[in-house]
Amino acid sequence: MEEPDEIQKLIDEISFRKANSKDYKNMKVEEISKELKDVMEFERESFKKIEEFEKTQDNPDLIQYAKMICKNTTQREITQIQEVYLEKIDEEYIKSK
Repeated sequence: MEEPDEIQKLIDEISFRKANSKDYKNMKVEEISKELKDVMEFERESFKKIEEFEKTQDNPDLIQYAKMICKNTTQREITQIQEVYLEKIDEEYIKSK
């Protein structure tokens, strides 16, 4: 198995996440919370894989691209989830007053 193929596989997985975003506004608070946890776990695991590639790989441009796309994609998704999550919490709090 060639290392560049593994990096490309990770980049494709990250890109698929980006293209396959969910409709968080129609989810319950508990579901949104789980999604946030899942995205954060995905980000952590992805960076862990990228760190391993840095140790074993001789393609710094591809590794840098993987870092950039991972950071941008996951942070965008986390921000989107947080916004909806906070709106839902506000709605619940206002309803309960």
